[in-house]
Amino acid sequence: MAAGVSGRRRATGRRGGGLRSLSRVAARGGGLAGGRGVDGRIRLLRFVFIVFLVLVGGKAVALASSSENLTRIALEQQTASVVLPARRGAILDRNGRELAVGKPALTVFATPYLLDDRKAAARSLCVALQITKKKERRALEKALAAPRSGFAYVARIVDPALAKAALALDLPGVGAYDEEERSYPLKGSAAQVLGFAGVDGNGLAGVEMEYDEQLAGVAGSEVIVRDPAGHTLRTVRETQPASGQTVRLTLDEDIQYTAEDVLEHTVRSSSATAATAIVMDPRSGEILAMANVPKVKDNAFGRKPAFDRNRCVTDIYEPGSIFKLVTVSGALADGLVKPGTKFTLPPSLTLYDRTINESHARGTVTYSVREILQWSSNVGAVTIGMKMGKGRLLKWMDAFGFARPTGVDFPGEAAGIVPPAAQWSGTSIVNIPMGQGIAVTPIQMAVAFSTVANNGVAVKPRLIAQVGDAVYDDVVKRRVIPASVARAVRSMLATAVAAGTGAKAQIPGYEVAGKTGTAEKALPGGGGYSKTDYVASFIGMVPADHPRLVVLVAVDSPRTSIYGGDIAAPAVQKIMRFALQQLEIAP
Repeated sequence: MAAGVSGRRRATGRRGGGLRSLSRVAARGGGLAGGRGVDGRIRLLRFVFIVFLVLVGGKAVALASSSENLTRIALEQQTASVVLPARRGAILDRNGRELAVGKPALTVFATPYLLDDRKAAARSLCVALQITKKKERRALEKALAAPRSGFAYVARIVDPALAKAALALDLPGVGAYDEEERSYPLKGSAAQVLGFAGVDGNGLAGVEMEYDEQLAGVAGSEVIVRDPAGHTLRTVRETQPASGQTVRLTLDEDIQYTAEDVLEHTVRSSSATAATAIVMDPRSGEILAMANVPKVKDNAFGRKPAFDRNRCVTDIYEPGSIFKLVTVSGALADGLVKPGTKFTLPPSLTLYDRTINESHARGTVTYSVREILQWSSNVGAVTIGMKMGKGRLLKWMDAFGFARPTGVDFPGEAAGIVPPAAQWSGTSIVNIPMGQGIAVTPIQMAVAFSTVANNGVAVKPRLIAQVGDAVYDDVVKRRVIPASVARAVRSMLATAVAAGTGAKAQIPGYEVAGKTGTAEKALPGGGGYSKTDYVASFIGMVPADHPRLVVLVAVDSPRTSIYGGDIAAPAVQKIMRFALQQLEIAP
């Protein structure tokens, strides 16, 4: 029994031990589960912390980048690069008198987004700057109305006193910088020659454009720091501008003014449309005067665009009888005629559908070549031209420089028109010898007469005497006709003034040589010639034996008379007489 009991106890003990073992196993299992939970929470917290660090780091980087951008924007708002305009060079006459100069001025600007009340600011600025025109006031209001705009012009190139009045308003973002206003002291004299410079200082016409690079100079710059209101605090960096060079012309201010005055009187008294004049030294090619009437008043271009051009260089016209100088010079040089060679000339000459008449009715006459020029005989010039033929006429027109620019230092020079041999019609041989059927510029005709005045040597015309330190005194020459021919032609032209069609060009104490011209104006579209509109012209040289001056005057559409001897010759006489005194040329 005892053994049985003992066996049960052992059995029971094994069961109890098994329960405890299970209990321990359960306890261990619970510990593992709890450990795994703690580790998971730690890992989760670690992940959240890492995500937090990433987010914080990203935000920090973003803030740093934003700070850099804000710093850059702030710096850009506080610093600015400002162009320092160069002083534009002056334009002077041959004696150093000012024809075009720069005058100190200021340009007022604004930073619209800095203005609290932009409409009120615009009104105040208009009062300070004396802006009274509605169009200009509205333009300023519109410029300041853009809320995000960082720059707007308030007034370009204004009087410094007005600019200072605008700055005295102490409006935030309103400032000013130095500029130049181009000023023309002669108030329109020689305007078409000088041209003009635009609001930004660039040459846009005439000498101002032709020599813009030399006149303009080189702009400088400076970097400045401003306060939030736009006021300059200090200059960080500065490069000084280099002023433009001075340009001295060959023009004589007094001769130029006199030529324009004479032309204005001539246009008024003859009810003409316009007139041009050139005064030239035939020995050097220097242009002493180049006048266009109507003038450009106060150098304000654009009011009458048709008269803004320097028509002495840019416009072409049919020269009429003054061209007979070329016909006669060529015939003499070719040995076809001599000054005393005589021709029997009928009252008129008809070829195909073209009838050539004289300016004044006459019967049949016998004229020498000298008398043909003296009385400006159309029939005589055509007779000589037909004797020369197409080939010789073309040769001498080319030799005298027609149908190509003279090379004068001025923009937009026209070449003129000479029909090539293949384009001659049956009547060209009767039109061209008397100056019809071709087109020339006034400067080309002045050069042709200067060739005869200079003993047969053509000289390139020039307007520029000096640029900066460089003196332009080169005389470009080429021989056109023999000196003996030139002297013979001058003698004939002197007879034309002493006892011919150019009598009104005579100057007491001086022998004047010259030629009259009365040219029919061609109708638009090749429709023949006008019977009411003419160009009356005269070109003279003085003193005739050794010319120092060549003077051309061409009057467009005069009404009181159509003849160059009546309209243009007196004008040449007045201009010559003054120029002779001005230059102290003895009789």
